[in-house]
Amino acid sequence: MPEEATQHQDLAAVQDKQLLEGTYSLMNPQVGVTRSGKDFLKCLLRDATGQIAARKWSFDESQLEFVKATGFVRVSGHTQVYNGLVQVILDTIEPVEVGVEQLASLMPTSRYDIEQMYAEVVSIMRSLSDQSMQSLADAYLEDTELMESFKRAPAAVSMHHAYLGGLLEHTLTLLKLAESSFERYPELNRDIVLVGLFLHDLGKTVELEWERGFSYTTEGNLVGHLVRGAIWLQVKAAIAKKRSGTGITADTLRVLQHIVLSHHGQLEHGSPKVPATPEAIFISMLDCLDARTRMAIDNSGRGQAGGTPLYSEHVGTLGTRLYCPDPLAEASTESG
Repeated sequence: MPEEATQHQDLAAVQDKQLLEGTYSLMNPQVGVTRSGKDFLKCLLRDATGQIAARKWSFDESQLEFVKATGFVRVSGHTQVYNGLVQVILDTIEPVEVGVEQLASLMPTSRYDIEQMYAEVVSIMRSLSDQSMQSLADAYLEDTELMESFKRAPAAVSMHHAYLGGLLEHTLTLLKLAESSFERYPELNRDIVLVGLFLHDLGKTVELEWERGFSYTTEGNLVGHLVRGAIWLQVKAAIAKKRSGTGITADTLRVLQHIVLSHHGQLEHGSPKVPATPEAIFISMLDCLDARTRMAIDNSGRGQAGGTPLYSEHVGTLGTRLYCPDPLAEASTESG
């Protein structure tokens, strides 16, 4: 591969009115229509340092499949400020193949240490009080291949925690949120909540692929992480009983499968069942809290390269454009 094919400028350092040239991860490419009725490309460019919105005004819808063929693109263009945020106006964009050694610089990654986060998850999951639940958790923790994927997988293709280590970060956040809430909700079964949170998205380790950008696998398109997670529970419960002689009851298995199958909360969001136990409702609401809050923060541009816009673009999942500035932070900066 030619060296220039994977060279790029770090997006964290991109400023207004400069040339931008290099190879980046392509996210959420779409065809928009201008007021005059002409097609244009809108997308996000990402690397390990951040992301930036990009537009190509001369574009035809028939080119979209070609552009997104590999998940990575080589671009050239110039930056400008729009709506208070730096964006790239593209002159050229074409798909490129990249090697495994380049992924670290081209793929967004959790800001937190992967091994430290995983150690925290293990510590929490080794604190269960019911022996049969502990045996079930161990059946997952001792699956080395699954846990390695759990450490690296994103939590989504483009919506929330869409970066390497995102699934692990999302899961740990939920476990910590739950731990801080049990004092207020002592009637909830701690073991069921913690195991449910640990398992609820594990199917994403086979639903998503992250070797060539983030996309859905055939497994993801045909089965999905909710159904795969429920199937795995049946298998892991049998393994745990065989290893330890202590298996979860049939009713406990059904309750945990219900949590996995219902955690999206609504039928129209992909759940075959709506949450119908106190623990399932609690888990679904926590999951929504973390996912939507992360989406809001990421789409606001807070803490990212290029500054914070006044308003974001419309965020379909949230159903709104976000007002992005933190007024107290702005006031503090002005007074300083």
